[in-house]
Amino acid sequence: MNGAGGEPAPGGTVTTMTADNGEPTAAPGPASDDEQLSYEQARDELIQVVQRLEAGGTTLEESLSLWERGEALARICQTRLEGARARLDAASGRPEGRTEDS
Repeated sequence: MNGAGGEPAPGGTVTTMTADNGEPTAAPGPASDDEQLSYEQARDELIQVVQRLEAGGTTLEESLSLWERGEALARICQTRLEGARARLDAASGRPEGRTEDS
């Protein structure tokens, strides 16, 4: 069974919290699910998280969960962008991380 309030249960799953309007809030899921997110999926979810935080009306616990989820999504986006940069550098024969200007 899932833990209450977004806390992981012994099996590692997380309960999805709902806002006062009944809509699910973003709660961290298993890390393996995050590894499957594309850049676009992570970016889109991050946008939703930011919008929820900016809109307010969430409890402190919900806000903290949203913030943590946003941080995780931002890391995923950064990792995907770094991977894309490395692929472009490899394809163009440039040393990793260097641009034509540097």
